[in-house]
Amino acid sequence: MDMNRAFWVKRTERKPQWRELDATGKIVGRFATEVADMLRGKDRPTYTPHADGGDYIVIVNAEKVVFTGNKMEEKLYTWYTGYIGGQKNATAADVMKKDPAEILRHAIVGMLPKNALSMQLERKLKIYAGPKHPHQAQV
Repeated sequence: MDMNRAFWVKRTERKPQWRELDATGKIVGRFATEVADMLRGKDRPTYTPHADGGDYIVIVNAEKVVFTGNKMEEKLYTWYTGYIGGQKNATAADVMKKDPAEILRHAIVGMLPKNALSMQLERKLKIYAGPKHPHQAQV
């Protein structure tokens, strides 16, 4: 490698893999940072900030993630419906009952860059509440 030239990964050179991760007993924030780095490719020596050099991530057992402290009862997820007086709130426990995968998705997507690359990275993330998923190994 020529040290006098800048390096960035080209689309033809990147070799994305499929990784299956088990979220059982993992702390939400710490697990989300690891997954966000894998999606961007920051765990590879060929990391390029403006290019998609990461892997496809399949997360299973999203219902078994844990929060530290009292966050399950105290953490609020807030959104706005678009109508007057349409601000809604839900605790982490409520969101976990409705859709356990949404807690991890919210944490991981919040750690991705807010630019044109983020939607492309988000499409490579698959989260499932249980142990089964429809994806197969890539050869």
